[in-house]
Amino acid sequence: MLIVSLIFLAIFSFLLSSRLNKERVELTRSGYKRSSLNAHYIYSFIIWSILLIMIVIFSSFSNFEKYLSLFFLIFTNFLLISYFFKQGFNAKAHLESIFGASLFLTAAIGIIITFAITLSIVFESIRFFEMVHVKEFIFGLKWNPQMAMHSEQSVSESAFGMVPVMMGTLLITFIAIAISLPIGIMAAIYLSFYVKSKTRDVLKPLIEILAGVPTVVYGYFAVIAISPIFKEIFSYFSIDIAAESALAAGFVMGIMIIPFVLSLTDDALNSVPGHLKDSALALGSTKSEMIRKVVLIAAAPNIAGAAILAFSRAIGETMIVAMAAGLVAKLSFNPLDSVTTATAQIVSLLIGDQEFNSPKTLAAFALALVLFIITFAFNILALVVVRKYKRY
Repeated sequence: MLIVSLIFLAIFSFLLSSRLNKERVELTRSGYKRSSLNAHYIYSFIIWSILLIMIVIFSSFSNFEKYLSLFFLIFTNFLLISYFFKQGFNAKAHLESIFGASLFLTAAIGIIITFAITLSIVFESIRFFEMVHVKEFIFGLKWNPQMAMHSEQSVSESAFGMVPVMMGTLLITFIAIAISLPIGIMAAIYLSFYVKSKTRDVLKPLIEILAGVPTVVYGYFAVIAISPIFKEIFSYFSIDIAAESALAAGFVMGIMIIPFVLSLTDDALNSVPGHLKDSALALGSTKSEMIRKVVLIAAAPNIAGAAILAFSRAIGETMIVAMAAGLVAKLSFNPLDSVTTATAQIVSLLIGDQEFNSPKTLAAFALALVLFIITFAFNILALVVVRKYKRY
């Protein structure tokens, strides 16, 4: 069906092009000029024909009815475009309006999907808060949803305090940021000012490859390599560290975020006008002084925005913390302990065949709502910082 439709479209497009060329020659001889080229009419014909073809293909007609409808609609479109050409229709403006509407539609789809996800999280969270009090969820110091029963049964023996979960989330996130920010910023400075262009063209793609590695691979690396190494190092100094520690998970997560910080910082450093750098060097500054006193100050808003976005990226990571940090919710800010995060708890609560009518499963949506609010707030903060303090 699709091949036949394309054949029909190609034949009628060729016939329309030949017909319009002949008519344009006659109009040109008579001194009549048009604002639209023949190609504008052809493009309009193709776009509307494709739309009609898609409607017919996905209709419930029989094959014979579909073929007949295709021929009739494309032929009708052929006659209409020919008629509009004779009437001096502005196909150029019409074509631009079609492209504008297409771009608006694609942008609207993304916005609609975002709103749909947000509303689904909010509605399910409201169902959860009908069973568990908001105060208990926000200020509770114990997280133990495993004993939650169906909505018709009592859930008084369960605990849904998010404080231990969010504390573990922030602990691992701060460790990741402490690892990724210094390394990412210094690597960006090195690539921007201290290496040759050929070396930069090799090193930067190699570092950015880390961004394409699946997070489950990072989690496996944390469990197999990093956690045992940390265990041996701290055991040498007679310091106890959990087999699944926040330090190991945060360390590997920081490695994962380094390309993200490096790319944004590199863009921020390169956005500083060249005359500022040249002026600082002309006044006698060394390269390091120029970087510290001119470039970093000028690029500080963008670097701050990169740090905030990196924080939002780290706080939403799932696989690394689920594999390397553990699932036990502890009220601890000790990086050597095994802690859990909101994303890890969401995964554990929704694994398997679940019925979305108990506090246990609905608690995942409540945690998701908290994460959504936090990441949204940090993204807005990043935009505000960049726009308010950006100089160049």
